[in-house]
Amino acid sequence: MSKRAPAKPNAKTPTKPKPAAEAKPRKSAALRKPKPTTPTTRVLAAVSEIYPLIKTGGLADVAGALPIALAKLGVEVRSLVPGYPAVMQALTEAETLLSRGDLFGGPARVLAARVAGLDLLVLDAPHLYDRPGGPYVDASGQDWWDNPVRFAALSRMAADIGLGALPGWAPDVVHCHDWQTALTIAYLHYAGGRRPRTVMTIHNLAFTGQVPLGLRETLGLPPESLTMDGVEFYGAIGYLKAGLRFADAITTVSPTYAQEIQTQAYGCGFDGLLRSRRAVLHGILNGIDTDVWNPQTDSHLVSRYGAKDMSGRAANKPWLQERMGLAADPAALLFGVISRLTMHKGMDLLLEALPTLLATGAQLALLGSGDPALEAGFRAAALAYPGRVGVVIGYDEALAHRMQAGMDALLMPSRFEPCGLTQLCALRYGAVPVVSRVGGLADTVIDANEAAVRAGAATGVVLSEVGAAGLESGLVRAAALWGAPAVWTGLVGNAMRQAVGWEAETGRYVSVLGGASWV
Repeated sequence: MSKRAPAKPNAKTPTKPKPAAEAKPRKSAALRKPKPTTPTTRVLAAVSEIYPLIKTGGLADVAGALPIALAKLGVEVRSLVPGYPAVMQALTEAETLLSRGDLFGGPARVLAARVAGLDLLVLDAPHLYDRPGGPYVDASGQDWWDNPVRFAALSRMAADIGLGALPGWAPDVVHCHDWQTALTIAYLHYAGGRRPRTVMTIHNLAFTGQVPLGLRETLGLPPESLTMDGVEFYGAIGYLKAGLRFADAITTVSPTYAQEIQTQAYGCGFDGLLRSRRAVLHGILNGIDTDVWNPQTDSHLVSRYGAKDMSGRAANKPWLQERMGLAADPAALLFGVISRLTMHKGMDLLLEALPTLLATGAQLALLGSGDPALEAGFRAAALAYPGRVGVVIGYDEALAHRMQAGMDALLMPSRFEPCGLTQLCALRYGAVPVVSRVGGLADTVIDANEAAVRAGAATGVVLSEVGAAGLESGLVRAAALWGAPAVWTGLVGNAMRQAVGWEAETGRYVSVLGGASWV
C-alpha cells in the first residue's frame, strides 16, 4: 500500500499501444477557458498530501495548485487533508466545524483554515496522524501498520461531509485523489439516496491500496460489497478499485496514460474495468504552478531570466557544477536528474548507459533517493568519475530549482510515467528534456527530429524505445544537438514558450466536475 512500492505491470505484456507521433502544443488558455460557472460549483477535494504543507511527490503539487486554478473559473474547492504534524503546525488560526467522539479508535475533529491560498478542512485525529515519519511510512521506511484504517478514516469523513455533515456547507462534487481517498466513493455509493457527484483521479495506477477481506466490518462496508462488482479486487478489498468502480467520472493525468492504462501492459489488473468505463474516463494533462516555478522571479536562482531574455541563464551553470563537484566546464553538456531512484523511473537504465553519456564528453548531476542499490550505484559512479558525475542523495527543494536553471538537459528515461511534472519545470526553465515516449512525457515533449526542428516546433529529445539502447541513442542525439548551438538555442526557446501551467486544462476539469448533484 506504500507510495514507495508500486505494483508491477502485468508480466505478460503485449505490444505497447502506439502513442501519437509527436506531442502537440497545448491550446492557449484564451481558446479553452470557459466562462466562470454560475452559481459556484462547490467541490470537496479529498487528498492525502498537499503542497506546501506536506509533500512526497507530484500528487501534493497537483492537490495544491489545482484548487487555486479552479477558483479563477468560479469553482470553490475545499481540500480535506489529514492532520499530520506538519499540517497542524501550519494552522495559525482554525475553526472547529465538526467533532466525533470515535473515528476508527479515537476522537476526531474537522478544522477549517486557510493556508497558502488554500481552503482547508483538516481531519485532526491524533491517534491516526500525530506521529513522526512520513504520511505513509515510518522513520525506517516501512508502511504504517494501520494505513488501511488511517485512510479509511479520511475517506469516511469525506463521505460524511459529502452527505451534509458540515453545518452550512455541502459539496456538489467530491473529488478523490488516488487510493488513499478512493474508499470515499464506496461509502457514498452504499449510503444510497441523494449524494454528490463523484470524480476519481488516478495519479499512479500502480498504487492500488489493497487490504485483507477480513477488514470489511472494521471499515464499515456492507457484506454485499465483497463482490467483483463491488470493492473486491483479486482476493482483497481494493480501495482504488472501489473508486474506479463507482465514480461518476474518472480522470487521469495525461491523455496518453489514459490510453495506456486500458491495456494489460500498463493496467495493473484494472485494464478490463477501465475499458468498460472508457466513456467516463478522461485524460487531463497536469500543469505546474507557474508562480512557484518561474525563472524570472525564482529567489533560489543565482541569476534570473525569462523566455524573452535568456542571457541570465548561463550564470546558473557554473554554480551548479561547483555545488555538485563537477569540473567548471561551460562547454560540457550538463545532464541533470531530479527523481526518485527507482526502476520505474529508469534509473537502472541510466546507470547502464552512463559510459555512453560520459563518452560524449557530458557531465551528470543527480538529485534523488529511493532504492538503496540504485543509491549505492550512483554514489559509486560519482567516486569513479570525479568531476564528471555529481550526486546528492535526498531531496532539496531549493536545489531542485537551481538544477532546473543550471543544467542543460533533463533526463527522464521512465518505463512508465502517468504525467510527470519535472519535465514541465524543465521546459519552463529551459532545460531540454530527454524523455521516454510514455504517458505524459509523450504528451508534453516534441521530439527534435529533422521535420520538427525545421518547423521550429521541437522542444526536446524523445527516446526511440524504452530501455538502455533507446537511452544511449537519445544521449548521443542530445550531444549532437548540443554541438549545433543555433539548433540547441532554438530548442531552449521553444521549450520556454510552451504552456505548462494549469490555465490550458482547468476548463476540462470544470466540464468533468460539472453538475450540481447526483442521485
